Amino acid sequence: MNKAYLSIIIPVLNELEQLEELTTILKKRSVFHNEIIVVDGGSSDGSIEWLERKEGITLIQTKKGRAHQQNEGAKIATSEILYFLHADSRPPKEFDEIIYTAYTKNSKAGCFQLGFSSNHWALSLTARASRFNSRYCRGGDQSLFIQKKLFNTLNGFNEEYIICEDGELIDRIYKHHSFCVLPQKVITSSRRFTENGVLRLQFHFMMIHILRALGRPPTTLHKYYCQFVK
Repeated sequence: MNKAYLSIIIPVLNELEQLEELTTILKKRSVFHNEIIVVDGGSSDGSIEWLERKEGITLIQTKKGRAHQQNEGAKIATSEILYFLHADSRPPKEFDEIIYTAYTKNSKAGCFQLGFSSNHWALSLTARASRFNSRYCRGGDQSLFIQKKLFNTLNGFNEEYIICEDGELIDRIYKHHSFCVLPQKVITSSRRFTENGVLRLQFHFMMIHILRALGRPPTTLHKYYCQFVK
């Protein structure tokens, strides 16, 4: 088998419908041979059974927790480039070639700009802000790529973070390394905003970011999330 250009790591929990669509899109939008690693945190919706029948996907079953799941996926990844992708996010066409080209030009970490499946004005503003190369404009839905060696040097995701694990890692990348924001967009689902109300959820996400910027511990962030977000 040819060496994988990217190791695509997808943490999931009861995301069968999203997985079926995502895996099809990944094949259609890939230029190169990539490794797909799905890390399941205890699904009960048939995801595991479906993945076990699916060729070309490596399945890992582990305990729930996105930081832990992604770290476990990174451990077995064979490519020197890790690409962390949420099940409800859709990368742009030729995403792998775009990432690999940036990597060969010495971009060891980066992400795409953000887009949403909804055209709500507040989400459009958030998406527009993602073009700026600032750690305050980053998030996991933008799909992080990172050199595996650098990921290991940074000790991966901090598993104390039940939420905001991606932002915490990206903060550490910005402190010590350059970060590349690619001009293409990854489109993420607006379902949580539909369920919670767009402005309401935007407010609570802003509060969580403020709490994190003020140095509040990950337990406080998770407690706030559980109290106000469905």
